[in-house]
Amino acid sequence: MYKSEWNIMEKLEPMITGETLRDRMTVHPIYEKEIRSENQAVRLMHLSDISSFYLPSDMSVEIYTKLYLAMMKSMQKKESRLAVMQRNINAKNLRAEVNETGISFDGVLGGSDSFSIIGCSGIGKTTALSKAVQLMGGDRVIEMENPYSKIIPVINVQCPFDCSAKSMLFAILQKIDAAIGSSYYEGTVRSRSNINTLLISTSQVLLNHVAVLCIDEIQNLIKHRAGMQLVSMLTELLNESGISIVFVGTPEIEPFFESVDYLARRTLGLTYGRCAYNSYFKTFCKELWNFQYVSKKSRLTDEIINWFYQHSAGTLSHVIFLFQTAQEISILDGRECVDLNVLEDAYQRMRMLHLHIQPEVKIKKTASKRKKENIPSLEEQQVLEKTNEAAREEVSGEEWSFCDFAKTAKKNHVDILDLLQDKISVTEIAV
Repeated sequence: MYKSEWNIMEKLEPMITGETLRDRMTVHPIYEKEIRSENQAVRLMHLSDISSFYLPSDMSVEIYTKLYLAMMKSMQKKESRLAVMQRNINAKNLRAEVNETGISFDGVLGGSDSFSIIGCSGIGKTTALSKAVQLMGGDRVIEMENPYSKIIPVINVQCPFDCSAKSMLFAILQKIDAAIGSSYYEGTVRSRSNINTLLISTSQVLLNHVAVLCIDEIQNLIKHRAGMQLVSMLTELLNESGISIVFVGTPEIEPFFESVDYLARRTLGLTYGRCAYNSYFKTFCKELWNFQYVSKKSRLTDEIINWFYQHSAGTLSHVIFLFQTAQEISILDGRECVDLNVLEDAYQRMRMLHLHIQPEVKIKKTASKRKKENIPSLEEQQVLEKTNEAAREEVSGEEWSFCDFAKTAKKNHVDILDLLQDKISVTEIAV
């Protein structure tokens, strides 16, 4: 390893491992328990802070480690003999393209340290990637001497929805300009470069200024007929720049990557599914439950944790949405607590996801819709209310038993559950 390579490594943020890494990746929203005594408006505005909650998992640690090692390998190449050779090849190809003579796309650095991060939507892979980039330096630019250069550890772009290769290259140049204050994008637009010239020049810029390129939403490749053309361009970009490229997307992209051997080789990496019902999921729910903005603090039970898993299908973003929405509903309608009934109301707001989430247990709604012909008349409702009130008075004492309640309900022809709800918390399960 050359001395200049050691200088590069000295300028990188130190690698973090173990509990220190988990602690630094954890994000808890700013919260004080006195917030529960504030008015509705204040609590509702602070309730949105829950969306920033993040508890790192094993996936988070693996993504950080894999990304850091890819950055380190890419940085080590920057001042090697092979990097000098690649710069000369790119410059030669660029001159040949400008002079409209034959060019040959040769790569001597290789891209064996590139990989993919494939996972279901909502499990937190993009957030984990963002946290990892922050710990690796974030937007900080590394300045090198002899020769002087600016190097960006990681840049992140999205795969264009129309799979346009030119749009992708322009987005990369714009990110680099924003980070180091250059004008590569403006120069390229003014010169009206064709796609080949743009590809070579962008490869040279990446080789000089970028260690890792992250491409998010890579599943867009299979949604457009130009997807294969974009893949071919990215393959050439990888070979000509020698940097590490990280492909981030959902599982639907896996068959596409597996279809060709050169794609499969360059996209080997990390694959994740939805969270299992394990100790991490339970800890996630317990940590999240601490951020209550309702006036009456509720207790988290195993039943509620199981309900969260059943109604989120192990997707952590769904758990956060359910908890946040349940508190919003409870604050607005005055219940001011978080229980299974208000959580079920929050679940109804996720009805577009119900086809993808199939809980084994469903809470029976107490105020279910009745058919029009079964709605009692006003006189019948008044009689029923008087009957229920009389039955409640019979069992209003402090001492009671289920036998007494059953006898009273049978004598007055009322539902025993209506009487029990005044004494204990009752949840009806639809079988």
